[in-house]
Amino acid sequence: MKILLLEDDYNYNESIKEYLELLGYEVDAFFDGESALDAIMQKCYYLFLLDVKVPKLNGHELIKYIKEANITTPIIIMTSLVDIDNMEIGYQLGCNDYLKKPFELKELELRVKELIKKHYQTSTAGEFRLSCGCVFNFESGELKKKDMTVSLTSKELDLVRFLIRRKNTFCDIELIRENVWEGKEISYAYIRMYIRKIRLKVDEEEFIKSSRGLGYRIDVLS
Repeated sequence: MKILLLEDDYNYNESIKEYLELLGYEVDAFFDGESALDAIMQKCYYLFLLDVKVPKLNGHELIKYIKEANITTPIIIMTSLVDIDNMEIGYQLGCNDYLKKPFELKELELRVKELIKKHYQTSTAGEFRLSCGCVFNFESGELKKKDMTVSLTSKELDLVRFLIRRKNTFCDIELIRENVWEGKEISYAYIRMYIRKIRLKVDEEEFIKSSRGLGYRIDVLS
């Protein structure tokens, strides 16, 4: 799982990055908001860890851009600014949790694990209304379009389930490879072939949406 870290204090940045990597996460670390924003618009992350008082583009401003881009990745704010007014601003902008500095790395670990679990493992049963008039039952794996069942192979089903877990968020093809194919050395063209097959079965190009540089997504309506 890839995490984006924005922290302008060198010692904090290095210690957090090293600790999370020891836990098995992949971490892209940045020291200013503009660099972090560039990465966010080009890659797909499971979690954002954001300091507020950073150069060029502060954490609150960065969250605004994230929400304007309809990116639903969960956000933890790490800051010494934990008075009620600043907390209210953060939550109103769309952050999911606050972590007060200074903090123990073990506390960071617990909050990261809990937020990822809450965000990505809830709402994975029952039916989802998707774009293009489709309904998907996450538990049974049944995909219907206008009362007609669309037959999917087990790997096609894995791909649809993954994109629905990451609903309404673009996932780059490397993230898809890591999660659906468990990091196996397969070509991107091979993955694109699967996406094309699913689109043909659904008879709808926009069932799995694509954007150059961002990847693929399935839109969940409810």
